[in-house]
Amino acid sequence: MLEHLTTEQCNAKTKNLDEMTTKEILQVMNEEDQTVALAVSKQLDQIEKLVQKVIASFQRGGRLIYIGAGTSGRLGILDAVECPPTFGTDPEMVQGIIAGGLEALTNAVEGAEDDEGLAVRDLQKVSLTGKDVVVGIAASGRTPYVISALRYAKQIDATTGGIACNKGAEISKYADVSIEVETGPEVLTGSTRLKAGTAQKMVLNMISTASMIGIGKVYKNLMVDVQATNGKLKERAKRIIMEATGADANTAARYYMAAHGNVKTAIVMILLQCSYEEAKERLQKANGFVRKAL
Repeated sequence: MLEHLTTEQCNAKTKNLDEMTTKEILQVMNEEDQTVALAVSKQLDQIEKLVQKVIASFQRGGRLIYIGAGTSGRLGILDAVECPPTFGTDPEMVQGIIAGGLEALTNAVEGAEDDEGLAVRDLQKVSLTGKDVVVGIAASGRTPYVISALRYAKQIDATTGGIACNKGAEISKYADVSIEVETGPEVLTGSTRLKAGTAQKMVLNMISTASMIGIGKVYKNLMVDVQATNGKLKERAKRIIMEATGADANTAARYYMAAHGNVKTAIVMILLQCSYEEAKERLQKANGFVRKAL
């Protein structure tokens, strides 16, 4: 099976990789990386379909759950853990699951990616329901752990998506929306942490960001639900208020305090010159969308 996967084939441009100078290695890696964005662009229609399903899931109280093994699993977790600080989401709303558990983040867990029963147990641990979206991530598109996860998700009527880096991926058979970004042979044969990993990260960026925009977590191009958990982020929150309203630093700081540290509320208070209570009510009626509240 492996010899038929483009991600496992030998790259003709790098057959003498071990004889190249450091500069030549970096140049060929950079040239190959430039092909990744183009490969992703060919899957925009499929990515859009999956984003719309994620938005619909969020609107009915569902969750987005990424699941994968190795690099693919780590990338899913990376995207998931960035959502609470960036978009102010509950940690349960976007989750990443990796074969072998948290230990697999830093150490290879032998056999985990082949354990089909483990995938089912992992999804049962997070109490998967039909309202959720499960996105299986596998560069090869044939990881047993991921296939089992998607199969189980379909059994309980959860929405399923697949992200693979080979055409005709096995996981696509179990995905309501399949995203197949064909990145081709790696610079280092079979090392799918390279171009395939970059492609997966790009797609995950798109899914989470576009979905959050779709539920009102962004105003203009600003992270208005940012969670100011440290000094740097508090200053960023104030700068967001300034950018959104044109207010000076002192005004932004004053309204930020008056809004009890809620950026969206401060923006509405400034732009409509209304009270904290009215701004909160407007945002609530607008389902968190700042433009609608205005």
